[in-house]
Amino acid sequence: MLVPEASVKSFYNFLKEKKIMGTKCKDCGEVYLPPRPLCPKCIKSNLEWVELEGKGKLVAFTSIAVAPTHMLNAGHSRDNPYVYGVVKLDSGPSISGLILVDAKNPEKIEIGTRVTAEFVKRDDRVILGFKPP
Repeated sequence: MLVPEASVKSFYNFLKEKKIMGTKCKDCGEVYLPPRPLCPKCIKSNLEWVELEGKGKLVAFTSIAVAPTHMLNAGHSRDNPYVYGVVKLDSGPSISGLILVDAKNPEKIEIGTRVTAEFVKRDDRVILGFKPP
């Protein structure tokens, strides 16, 4: 089986399969998300793909009302903001994604909230999101 190149494009292709894939350095053990072809810690290219469980905790977030075009096309605006944040996965690395909560009431969102990955279909793309249980 042909192993895909460690790239952001491959990462998004895996999201379409509902998989969160990172790379793990076979030399030092560090795990990277999004994946990369070179380990910044030991400067080696001896990496392998690893599937990561999509559970973790919210460590930072922001409510966004002035959206880029693809989010405007999804219906977001000043009247319909969305939340984007950083999640520290239980398996180690952190990743950013949509936080699937009521963005009109950001005061109800708390740092440290447990979240689980959701794969959000938008046109021909799949975006990584996270939702509280």
